[in-house]
Amino acid sequence: MVVAGATGRVGSATARSLLAAGADVRVLVRRQADAHAWEARRSEARVVALDDRAGLGEALEGCTGFFVLLPFDLTVDDLDAHADRLIGSIAGAVADRQVPHVVMLSSGGADLAEGTGPITGLHRLEQALLATGTTLTALRSGHFQEKVTDLVEVARESGVYPVFAASADVPQPMVATEDLGAVAADALLSPPAASEAVDIIGPAYSERAVAVALGDALGRQLHVATLPDEAWAGALEDAGFRPHIATSVAELYRADEQGLLAPRGDRSIHVHTSFDVTLDRLLDVVGSGNRIKEN
Repeated sequence: MVVAGATGRVGSATARSLLAAGADVRVLVRRQADAHAWEARRSEARVVALDDRAGLGEALEGCTGFFVLLPFDLTVDDLDAHADRLIGSIAGAVADRQVPHVVMLSSGGADLAEGTGPITGLHRLEQALLATGTTLTALRSGHFQEKVTDLVEVARESGVYPVFAASADVPQPMVATEDLGAVAADALLSPPAASEAVDIIGPAYSERAVAVALGDALGRQLHVATLPDEAWAGALEDAGFRPHIATSVAELYRADEQGLLAPRGDRSIHVHTSFDVTLDRLLDVVGSGNRIKEN
């Protein structure tokens, strides 16, 4: 099995689950130091960029299953051009090596060609992979529980938990990335007979409930501040996003509000890790204070 994105949360969880199941795993990383770390776990590692079609093809030689994702780069000048370069390379390498099964980290809303911000790239990757003739398992998740890490510093320093939605009290399914990795590994180990889109649905929490749990972890009460639609792009720019990135992310939030990211796959898998368990995993107690760290 070949696993891309092995230094990220879902990719690393997928690789760990495969190793725990006794599978032969080849991880793809961007740095030699990361390769050494995975080799110490008794997996094969290749240093390769996903936009290097030839190098990626070599890394896929002989594999029976490939886990892949589409990295979202906040520094690029053109999101669509960046996504399309990666899509061409990934799909091209899969076709070149006739990889029989690909498990792709996708998203709710990836069935739509427009109106979903950066998720439109996932739509194009799904379509490109299907065109290669591989059997595609597209894992469409909703919100990640780990997204809370993006708001920790703001919450700690200001006491404010910002919500880019009309209400903070609407429960939304939130998936732990550890669960996603386990589902991806299971799919690689037991390929389906035909391509399918699978909705991954976690337990539901409102943003207010997440804010309460985070505030308890940080030892302070947080003020939940909902932002109106017209303020989203500006607030994202104020947070340091480039204007075109802010516009795309605001479109994603708007699509979520409109229900465009709702589950519409061929079937669903329900996962059950609670947000409290994920938050505990992210917390590192230092002295008398708490800070969040990545897995």
